[in-house]
Amino acid sequence: MKISKKFEPILAGLFASIIIGILSFLSFETSTGFWLMFSFGSSSLIVLVFYDSEFAQPANIFFGHLLAIIIGILFNEFFQISFLTLGLSVGTTVTLMMYFKIIHPPAAANPLIALFADVSLNYIFFPVIVGSITIIILSVIINRYLLKRNYPIKWF
Repeated sequence: MKISKKFEPILAGLFASIIIGILSFLSFETSTGFWLMFSFGSSSLIVLVFYDSEFAQPANIFFGHLLAIIIGILFNEFFQISFLTLGLSVGTTVTLMMYFKIIHPPAAANPLIALFADVSLNYIFFPVIVGSITIIILSVIINRYLLKRNYPIKWF
């Protein structure tokens, strides 16, 4: 079933609400840990609107978020927050995402999150790894099975 262009924005908004709602529910209503971070809102938009782009593919989502948060945590641990570390951590993230071919634009915010929130190494697992995997699983279900789109185009 082909989705009408008229209804695509409504469906994208609805499914983005569902993705973030599920991550929020798991964060606030269970004892499993925190599953949500700010950059996941943008990741939801990318997987639903730009689902056929390189940026929306599972490897980019997972490794982009992972790389970026590790860089942010390392900058925070060794240098703490300053105008220099904020800029250099994002610049380092962009550079390495390009070299490793795992560009995911929302993940470029992760070093800022790490520095401003002063997060620990535990943040890598919850919310980054489990949240990214949840977004990937939900985006496959939504795009492939509900919206009948060819997603993902490639896994790795």
